[in-house]
Amino acid sequence: MSLFTSNTLYPVTASIPNGFATQMTDKQKNKIIYLDVSPARTPNLKSPSSNSIVPIHDNLIAPQINKDIIYENIKPVFTILRIMGVLPLTRPRAGLNQFQIASPSMLYSIICYICLVSYVLYLSLHKVQILRTAEGKFEEAVIEYLFTVYLFPMLVIPIIWYETRKIAGILNGWVDFEICYKQLSGRILPVKLYKKALAIAIIIPLLSTSSVIITHVTMVSFNLMQILPYIFLDILTYMLGGYWYLLCEILSVCASILAEDFQQALRHVGPAGKVAEYRALWLRLSKLARDTGIANCYTFTFVNLYLFLIITLSIYGLLSQISEGFGTKDIGLAVTACCSIFLLFFICDEAHYASHNVRTNFQKKLLMVELSWMNTDAQTEVNMFLRATEMNSSQISLGGFFDVNRHLFKSLLATMVTYLVVLLQFQISIPDENQRQMETDENQIPLNETIVAETTKMTTSLATTILTTLAKKKKKN
Repeated sequence: MSLFTSNTLYPVTASIPNGFATQMTDKQKNKIIYLDVSPARTPNLKSPSSNSIVPIHDNLIAPQINKDIIYENIKPVFTILRIMGVLPLTRPRAGLNQFQIASPSMLYSIICYICLVSYVLYLSLHKVQILRTAEGKFEEAVIEYLFTVYLFPMLVIPIIWYETRKIAGILNGWVDFEICYKQLSGRILPVKLYKKALAIAIIIPLLSTSSVIITHVTMVSFNLMQILPYIFLDILTYMLGGYWYLLCEILSVCASILAEDFQQALRHVGPAGKVAEYRALWLRLSKLARDTGIANCYTFTFVNLYLFLIITLSIYGLLSQISEGFGTKDIGLAVTACCSIFLLFFICDEAHYASHNVRTNFQKKLLMVELSWMNTDAQTEVNMFLRATEMNSSQISLGGFFDVNRHLFKSLLATMVTYLVVLLQFQISIPDENQRQMETDENQIPLNETIVAETTKMTTSLATTILTTLAKKKKKN
């Protein structure tokens, strides 16, 4: 293939790079725009050149978001948590989330927590009396102690306070992601989860209140004032599950949106620069997935262990009473066990699904890219993108202790079965009251017979002695 040396229409001398004729200076500009654009490292755009025309207001050149989209979508659940005094988050302006110890939000949270602890301590006297009067089988004592375990979520509130600063960092990271996405695609991030968040904020308090009332009516006769702390803590536990669901769902939705946009970009535009930009945006999303687990590390470690304990005790209460038939008390145990199992599975499954979408979906898109029509730069960028998805893990890990996925749910169930077997064996080894009574009666029968025999012998000996003495006196007389 020869070079263009002269032409009346295009007098500029140029070579043919990559098989395409470069004949005008405008062609060089097109090459820079579509093939040699470096990925956007910061949300701030570079200053326009002196030859470009800058409009007065253009969202594509100056993408400023007045309200962060992610927070607005999950705002109902955050509002419930802030009303409960659990999440002392402050927002000086839209798009900026902070945690300040000396803030009205933190003061309100501390007052709510002190009121809750004081109320529980006031009612604990009645609870202690119930435990002390629990006389009977071993399984009945375990069921009674179950109501003390229901109060454990009080300990998670200070843990959430400690992690609120990290949660604020996650929300700020989502704002940066939205700005970068708007720079790249020219449109606002299309996340529509507000209706789901609103449904969660309404349905969970209603279902939690109903579950607590059913449990206490069927198992222990508490009055309304005594079950208020249980209602509050049960709503908190399941609201944390809804909060976790929304965080994982946002990761899944954003990963799907990014994958579709990436596939469209490869069809219409010279992909070298675009692949680099999408790689930088995907790395942000992958970091948000990892930071989500780190920011909620201690909170959901505690929640998972609490659910594991509740499920174990509830199922043990059901199995221990199965020989006597299904009674009224078992209704509350069955409701508690089913709700806790569902919540634990939901937490593990949503995290597994989010990690799968963030990493595996992008790998599928990259592996399906047709590289034959691309130039060398584009093929290099695609290979680098694929290498980035392999090297950067997108697993949601709770501080490195364990990954939250379906394998975690399977491991917890296996451990739960082990503990249930141990508890049931311990129950079998302890005799019932009827068996103790029968053994006592059997032991008492030979004892009574011995006493009667000894008494008879003593009476006979005494009578013989008296008769012998009288006979001797008569002989002497």
